Amino acid sequence: MKREIHYHWRVRELMARAGMKNSRDLVGPLRDLVGPLRDRGITLSDSQIYRIVGQEPDRIAFKVLVALCDIFGVEAGDLITYTATDARQSRDKAANSPADVPLLNAYRPVRARIITDDD
Repeated sequence: MKREIHYHWRVRELMARAGMKNSRDLVGPLRDLVGPLRDRGITLSDSQIYRIVGQEPDRIAFKVLVALCDIFGVEAGDLITYTATDARQSRDKAANSPADVPLLNAYRPVRARIITDDD
């Protein structure tokens, strides 16, 4: 059976706990060579930093992951939480199968019965 895995990237939450207000706080000022990531030998572009902080990355370098864990003082399991569930398998439907054809009764009008006041 296939499994669906969903994960939650918690960098923004950990940054807020550490008092970091924006993504630039991870690398430090532009002209300064001091910053949490630069102290650990990690140099990233502005767009890379934005993707790490603002989005859930599809892939990440192991050195960056370990550096983030070191900066926030957490384990990798605290930085990334995940859930895994069994995927629902759906069968492919054949074209023009009886299930695709709507019931004809749903489109036919109901025959009217006219009754008089005498009946």
